[in-house]
Amino acid sequence: MARRRGAAAAVAAAASSPALVAAVSVMALGYYSTVFVFLDHWLGLGTTAGAVHAAAFSLVVAACFFSFICVAAADPGSVPTAFTPDAEDPQGLKSRYCDKCCMYKPARTHHCKVCKRCVLKMDHHCVWINNCVGYANYKPFIICVLNATIGSLYSSVIFVCDLLRTEHDYGILYVKIIHILAGLVLFSLCLTIGSLLCWHIYLMCHNMTTIEYREAVRAKWLAKKSGQNYRHRFDQGTRKNIQMIMGTNVFCWLCPTATGHLKDGTEFQNTNN
Repeated sequence: MARRRGAAAAVAAAASSPALVAAVSVMALGYYSTVFVFLDHWLGLGTTAGAVHAAAFSLVVAACFFSFICVAAADPGSVPTAFTPDAEDPQGLKSRYCDKCCMYKPARTHHCKVCKRCVLKMDHHCVWINNCVGYANYKPFIICVLNATIGSLYSSVIFVCDLLRTEHDYGILYVKIIHILAGLVLFSLCLTIGSLLCWHIYLMCHNMTTIEYREAVRAKWLAKKSGQNYRHRFDQGTRKNIQMIMGTNVFCWLCPTATGHLKDGTEFQNTNN
């Protein structure tokens, strides 16, 4: 019952976010313009090719929206109430105590100033989902960004094909404005979301969060200055790093709800020990 109330509260909070509403609006507008404007004008929805493209694009958008809901409504990772740190490391206890939450926090856990709570393996707070991206919802976040990238590229291909293979009356001002705006928006989406996907694939392959990457920049500099090689302490190799987030079953990698492989998020193997 408590979980249901928490999920309902998360959904209500997410729905009240202007940035989240804007993200959903862009998704809906992109779907409508791609299918009912550009695709219909290029091939026609009544044709076999047009229907196939419409169905394929609809599937991508549906997958993107579902993963978006999963990452926005999910708890990114709460510190278990029964968590107790290792008493044999007094210095570590001091560094892992959150003065704002008045509790000890596990390694890789950080306090979010927006959510006003500690989040397990926190990566960042995302305004577009009005939620933190952390240990428990990082997989659906990756899948959402992947689907959004595929959808943006697919929409761009349909837009370009309609632009080059069919005739348009650019003497009409609004037709010219619509195509210019659509081109700019699609180019911006492909560039930004595609870059975000590449960035998080890099982080995932190195078992690193955005916060840890920032910390690693100075660590790399210090290691290089002292003539040593730097290795992220949680990096267990590309294959194992990916499996820790996506799971060991490859067929479940694209399912945002397949998170049964995740543990409590309080312990991580330190490869430097």
